[in-house]
Amino acid sequence: MDRIWAPWRTVYIGKDHGDACIFCEKLESNEDAKNYTILRGDKTFVIMNLYPYNNGHLLIAPKRHVGDLTELEPDEVLELGQMTQRMVKLLRSAFNPDGFNVGANLGKIAGAGIPGHFHIHVVPRWAGDNNFMPVIGDVRVISEGMDMTYKKIMDALAKENQD
Repeated sequence: MDRIWAPWRTVYIGKDHGDACIFCEKLESNEDAKNYTILRGDKTFVIMNLYPYNNGHLLIAPKRHVGDLTELEPDEVLELGQMTQRMVKLLRSAFNPDGFNVGANLGKIAGAGIPGHFHIHVVPRWAGDNNFMPVIGDVRVISEGMDMTYKKIMDALAKENQD
């Protein structure tokens, strides 16, 4: 049997993450780099997914704790859309992916891991990024550590702000 070593993932495995909302916790914290918070808008904010499907997998959420798309105010919906556009552009600059998956899971049965706080997923995709590992081994291979991915995204954000 071949082994894939990813020791940096041990901090997530088998931990009791409690009932607290991770979005609200990260929003209340001022440790953005530690929490992989990318950007804060007026109504929304962006964080990296700690359990990514691919490098650069981002989560965009309203600042207000609201669980369903239909509960959002018009200005929150507008900023969510604008922030999603901005993050797609930013990820193109940082990683040059071949495409993206952009979407939301409404409700636990639809796959929402955090059904109490609405969020949008932005997942960069590359040709050949989905191989036999998820099918045969029920394992995803993430080729880059979170800190390096965060640095690349923040570098692209700094470059965007200079332009």
